Amino acid sequence: MREDWEYKKLEDISSSVLIEKAKKRFSPNDVIRYIDISSIDNINQCLTGTISFKMLDAPSRAQQKVEYGDILISTVRPNLRNIAIVNDDATNLVASSGFCVLRINDAALRRYIFYYVVSNKFTAYLEKLTNGANYPAVKETDVRKALIPIPPKPTQLSIVTELDKLNELIQIKKEQLRDYDTLAQSIFYEMFGDPVVNEKGWEVISLSELSMYPNERIAINQLSPSQYVGVENLIKDRGGVRFSNSLPKANSAIAYKENDILLGNIRPYLKKIWLADKGGGASGDVVIIRISNRKITPVFLFKVLSSDSFFEYDNTYTKGAKMPRGDRKVIAKFGVILPPLPLQQSFAHKIEQIERQKASVQKTISDLEMLLASRMQYWFD
Repeated sequence: MREDWEYKKLEDISSSVLIEKAKKRFSPNDVIRYIDISSIDNINQCLTGTISFKMLDAPSRAQQKVEYGDILISTVRPNLRNIAIVNDDATNLVASSGFCVLRINDAALRRYIFYYVVSNKFTAYLEKLTNGANYPAVKETDVRKALIPIPPKPTQLSIVTELDKLNELIQIKKEQLRDYDTLAQSIFYEMFGDPVVNEKGWEVISLSELSMYPNERIAINQLSPSQYVGVENLIKDRGGVRFSNSLPKANSAIAYKENDILLGNIRPYLKKIWLADKGGGASGDVVIIRISNRKITPVFLFKVLSSDSFFEYDNTYTKGAKMPRGDRKVIAKFGVILPPLPLQQSFAHKIEQIERQKASVQKTISDLEMLLASRMQYWFD
């Protein structure tokens, strides 16, 4: 323990007032904005969106009225760090009961506590307390009883300032990555047009004529954590994949190969998709699309299925109100434009050049993230 620092439980530095129950605050016809785990970007640790419901129609887990500045910590699969500070000042925000909601009092700076709860040390603490095979979770009471090192306020401010600066640099580099993705999408539309409108009059065939859904199983114990993809590992908005540090407690997964396209099949509007650069295993909530026709290249098909047009089509035919899923049969009927193979290959070459630039930026991001993790370890371990 550093001099002048002390340990306090999270429950001692957060509001003693119970988080208001949504059903007591809102009438059945009031429109709420619901925050669940899918509303959290666990790469950038921020809230990215909400879903509007009438209170009457909201999921049963829509129970906690939250407000600007609250820290949300998912108690489900804590290793995924679905944690964020509410950055919206709307008065009708309701969070899932799957979150522990912290409303920090004057005993600590909110962002200091936020940095601690996204740290490796805090995540490891939660993982040790996790129970359940199919639905691993930690008790909210265990989250609130966690001991947190609390330095004097000036030291907290100094730590937050340092970590914020590193995060700002990381976000600048991530914005560069998004610019490259936008460039790739622009090149696609310039060369091929809208893949649904098909204003250039390309041949169109169904996805099922170009690909197949493999269903070969692979034992979980034959995989490393960096090979397993659940829908929670796929990054929102066509962003790729983020592997976790552990494997699920399941017997097997569906085998995927390099150049397979992995599509998140829960809440298609999140646009979760990845072109695999290696083999591994995926959960049943991930649609694996494997090319079986030489008329199309993996990069081109991936860009077609990464388009807003495809996701609008997929989302239109989802099933289930509270947990919408894509319909695999409907996905298979999606009409894919089929430009000449040399044109597809030319496009793939342009994308390869962009990917090399992205790799350089990603290396810088990784270095900055390692530095950030090192500084957090210095302060919190």
